[in-house]
Amino acid sequence: MDALKIALQIVLGLTSLLLTLLILLHKGRGGGMSDMFGGGMSSSLGSSGVAERNLNRFTVVLGLTWGAVIVALGLILRFSAES
Repeated sequence: MDALKIALQIVLGLTSLLLTLLILLHKGRGGGMSDMFGGGMSSSLGSSGVAERNLNRFTVVLGLTWGAVIVALGLILRFSAES
């Protein structure tokens, strides 16, 4: 059970970092943090619709994986504390 807990914690750390990076890669919709880092200037150089959709899909899948890992870790910690 400890090996599973450690593996899930590693997956949680990796998915957290990747999710942060993917969210920062999204094109800004104006006026937010992305404009502060030059996102507003490169609006004409933005990615194509297909690339943006694939980035959205990958971000959603990674977010769902992140949530499932958190739930699994919570269940493991809860049931290992009772026994």
